Amino acid sequence: MLLATSGLVAQQRPTPAAQAEPLQPAWRWLAEPPPGLPKMPLPADYTPTAAMFRLGERLFHDPQLSSDRTISCASCHPAATGFASPAPRPRGVGEHRAKRHAPALWNRGYGTLQRWDGSSADLETFVLEPIGDRDEMALGVDGALQRLREQPDYAREFEQVFGGPPTRTALQRSLATFVRGIVAGDAPYDRFLRGDAEAMTAEQRHGQWIFESKGGCWKCHTPPLFTDERFHNTGVGVVDGKPEPGRAAATGDDRDAGQWKTPTLRLVRLTAPFMHDGSLPDLEAVVDFYVRGGNPNDHLDARMAPLPLDAADQKALLMFLRSL
Repeated sequence: MLLATSGLVAQQRPTPAAQAEPLQPAWRWLAEPPPGLPKMPLPADYTPTAAMFRLGERLFHDPQLSSDRTISCASCHPAATGFASPAPRPRGVGEHRAKRHAPALWNRGYGTLQRWDGSSADLETFVLEPIGDRDEMALGVDGALQRLREQPDYAREFEQVFGGPPTRTALQRSLATFVRGIVAGDAPYDRFLRGDAEAMTAEQRHGQWIFESKGGCWKCHTPPLFTDERFHNTGVGVVDGKPEPGRAAATGDDRDAGQWKTPTLRLVRLTAPFMHDGSLPDLEAVVDFYVRGGNPNDHLDARMAPLPLDAADQKALLMFLRSL
């Protein structure tokens, strides 16, 4: 596993030359991704730098970007729990709660559409949305920029990194660059595939076989990212046979009702609870859900069916998942 983060850098001041400095060790993924992962696609209109990453890291942890100065991006995506919320719906400003579970941010730089329903077109769009969401940070980008411009240290840092004062684009690129640096690879699974026969236990290898054969898990949680970046109705959130809008809220197509984006399984042992609503408290509950074939509804994905996994199969599958 590689996490490209250098710690909170509130006191760090990049030099004017930092914008063009060579990549630091934590940034090796940019040219040389962690073993097991492909090279990350980068934005077409700018080149991420180590200085952007450090500024983005500071912003990610700064509660000043919320209206009451109590909530930061890290409040909903803390590193200690795999950059996922430990609560089913994380707390926002005041007594508000986010509409959905805040999922892991691992490898989101590889992603296409963002959010559970795919309503964010790209990472740059996604990173600014919580700042204006009334249930999350409830400040708005303009308010956040005003606060940043009023602080000499932030004004100086933006000037050094971007050559000007805090702007929407600079804020967007800093946060997106930090999120692109949250990467996970080089798991026992990856080392086993590279020929290290001792990287996985016999039980984990059996779990891998379940994952790739009668479990059919790979069809949606496709290696090496362990997500197909697509949307599926598995029955999560269905009440009395009726699904939530899910992807249909973004597309307007009723056929997409109840579909939610496939999350990554990288470092999944850290990121409970699971599903878009945080309704499954642990991996055992997730496996149970799929063994029974999900929740019936008219839009259930054709892949969903009860799985013929006995107790030993389920335990082995769990051990494999935790090894990722």
